[in-house]
Amino acid sequence: MARPRSPAGRARLANERLARLFPGSASSLCALDHHSALQLLEATILSAQCTDERVNLTTPALFARYPDAPSMAGADVAEVEELIHSTGFFRAKARNLVGMAQAVVDRFGGEVPTAIEDLVTLPGVGRKTANVVRSVAFGLPGLPVDTHVLRLSHRLGLTDRTDPVKVEADLNAMIPAGQRGAFSLRMILHGRATCTARSPQCGACALSDFCPTAPRPTR
Repeated sequence: MARPRSPAGRARLANERLARLFPGSASSLCALDHHSALQLLEATILSAQCTDERVNLTTPALFARYPDAPSMAGADVAEVEELIHSTGFFRAKARNLVGMAQAVVDRFGGEVPTAIEDLVTLPGVGRKTANVVRSVAFGLPGLPVDTHVLRLSHRLGLTDRTDPVKVEADLNAMIPAGQRGAFSLRMILHGRATCTARSPQCGACALSDFCPTAPRPTR
């Protein structure tokens, strides 16, 4: 098979290969346990500088104590801090959780908004978190760019930009709208398992035959 020469060609082939490697929808590929858009939003806020595993150990008690936006909006910040302490940066995260819920109640009738322009106005919510919620909870186009997506996009030669917003725009131009969330999550899974930051396992990589930074076999 001829190696794709353009970033768009490499993105298309990477999307196809990773879909076979990690089948499923954005919702099924998401590692954060949740049962609603609000719970996913809260879990994603907690996931900053924290593992998904630790977040999943923390959220059951949080969700049980504050089951909806009004209860979180009226929460005592110190009590939220105690519940989420193990996720790190707990003071800022607690303020963001309560502030986010207050904004959802006051400005959106208690329902998590779907538009990215609205989501990013909530405390603690940037484009990455907004795109997670859009793609996973609502099934809408959204391509979260985290450190794994950024690293793999550079190694695969899909973009040379470093601003996550610009990288998102570059990838959006190459990945069909309905597949963007799943593509991002597959890139994250592949980055964690194979294309790691320090020791990429190129010999075991399903993308190495067309990856421009993979070692070429010697003859």
